[in-house]
Amino acid sequence: MKLNDLFYIEYPKTLIFSDMTINKNGINFVSSQDKNNSVVAKVEECEDIKRYPAGVITVPLKGSVLMAHVQPEPCYIAHQIAVLSPKRPMTKQEKLYYCMCIRKNAYRFNYGRQADRTLKDIILPDAIPEWVMTSKVKPLSTSINKSNWIFDTKKWIGYTMDALFRFEKGKRLTKEAMIPGNTNFLGAISENNGVREKITADYIWQPNCITVNYNGSVGEAFYQSEPFWASDDVNILYAKNFWEMNKYIAMFLITVIKANKYRFGYGRKWTIEKMKETIIKLPGMED
Repeated sequence: MKLNDLFYIEYPKTLIFSDMTINKNGINFVSSQDKNNSVVAKVEECEDIKRYPAGVITVPLKGSVLMAHVQPEPCYIAHQIAVLSPKRPMTKQEKLYYCMCIRKNAYRFNYGRQADRTLKDIILPDAIPEWVMTSKVKPLSTSINKSNWIFDTKKWIGYTMDALFRFEKGKRLTKEAMIPGNTNFLGAISENNGVREKITADYIWQPNCITVNYNGSVGEAFYQSEPFWASDDVNILYAKNFWEMNKYIAMFLITVIKANKYRFGYGRKWTIEKMKETIIKLPGMED
């Protein structure tokens, strides 16, 4: 069945986070980012702005396209995000299942295409699998004692990304020119380490680098441990010769890099020029 057979779809009026006042005791503000359930921050409540109830599903139509989330608390919702309300009673498990199904359609919008016109026509399963209703999720546990960590980011030092990385840009490859093979093809997607499919390629980029989407799912970053072909929506970052990359350093850097993607949440591209100028803060020696 189609998505609009199961859900009422609402498109909120223009609402921009920068126009709001942050208040840690306020209302969740939902944007088009993928992390943190799409919640940017808590903001002060405004009587003239519609407040959506807990339990709605939010679906970005631009930016992190179709990265659907169930909102656990009442919230304000930015523009270019669809709000789905079930047409029949649904459990949280059912909603999470449909979020997963919606996300699986994100690959259709890899090249800056918006999902506003076609969202209602997305095909969803006619029935909920039995495992959705019977599965039990065990809480995560860890033996790490965070109270022993010393993690004062105020002492970190700012570096331009150009000072740390040698940049390369991916190359366009049309669908017609793709031949199935064994080489990873990276698209501007937010899952599967950026790998969209496997192709045959004469030219490939070497591994031990970080790839960052500058279009599509802007700011999504991944460590590449195998040779690959990157689409022209992807920037490739190699370590400059005064330091060496490895997967552990890369994963730390990826976290820092992704923390900047909120700057490009409304269709803005993180081009190589802008990325080179971007300042990221890292642990460093004080003078």
